[in-house]
Amino acid sequence: MSRMFASDNASGAHPDIMAALIAANTGHAHAYGNDEWTRSAKQTMKRHFGDQAETFFVFNGTGANVTALSAVMRSYHAVICAETAHINCDECGAPERFTGGKLLPVATPDGKLTPALIEGAITGVGVEHHSQPRVVSITQSTEYGTTYRSEEIAAIADVTHAHGLVLHVDGARISNAAAFLGCTLGEMTTDAGADIVSCGGAKNGMVFGEAVVFIRPELAEGFAFVRKNGAQLASKMRFISAQFEALFGGDLWLQNAAHANEMARLLASEMQGISGVEITQSVEANEVFARVRRELIKPLQDVSDYYMWDVQSDEVRWVTSWDTTSEDIDRFVGAARALSEG
Repeated sequence: MSRMFASDNASGAHPDIMAALIAANTGHAHAYGNDEWTRSAKQTMKRHFGDQAETFFVFNGTGANVTALSAVMRSYHAVICAETAHINCDECGAPERFTGGKLLPVATPDGKLTPALIEGAITGVGVEHHSQPRVVSITQSTEYGTTYRSEEIAAIADVTHAHGLVLHVDGARISNAAAFLGCTLGEMTTDAGADIVSCGGAKNGMVFGEAVVFIRPELAEGFAFVRKNGAQLASKMRFISAQFEALFGGDLWLQNAAHANEMARLLASEMQGISGVEITQSVEANEVFARVRRELIKPLQDVSDYYMWDVQSDEVRWVTSWDTTSEDIDRFVGAARALSEG
């Protein structure tokens, strides 16, 4: 099957990840994380997020988000997030179902919250008729492919903590953000004041698996039970942990993300000169957003499938992956140019 621009979830696994899975598939190992791969991977995550960080591996991104939120929320609590946040748009109400709480979505032009927007969403504090703000959740990189600079996260952390709230980072594409910003994972999370991180792997070359990283370890109290209660405790956890060790133990995470980002920039650069195509967001990770002349959308999807982002405005989303090639870009751009001029 040919490569497409629908999602980085559509790509296969990196060969090094597959090799790690095969290597882990030897003999017996204790279940539920009591194995050498999980112990090693947890130490690797400490190298990225700090010695104090506590990591728990889960099956998927929604599972990471809902269990992370459940760990620090009660049913009368609320989460402030961007209107476009994955927890608001693409998790089928799971955060609200599992926490019993409420999401407070905030409209943003680029998917990014700001201290001012957060302040405006903190209302009804102490009033028993209103859900009580408890968490601020930001996505790095955002659903619009934009990124928070470390100083922006630090400013958000300051206002979040000033109100006694918890800062959660949905890092499904956190590696892409770090590659774009030229910083470490810790510099834009631990050092910037984040409290909990959902650290992604599946979008960056893994088969499956994500991690919940508690930068403030006291927030992890009872999380082992939250994870089990949320159906996210893997019995054969070594197969998730081995992937994390292969991805984050060296610089594969950075290589994969940097390549995907480079392909996105190339795609945007080549497409923006074509009549009927307008790039709508800064390309800061591996996603490109564009308004495309309506009659071009379906023929281009036949060349390389992708998703509509906003049907009303004819805005589309193109996502590149660790295995996207310049030939994939050339084929798509060539077809777009021919269709536009035809």
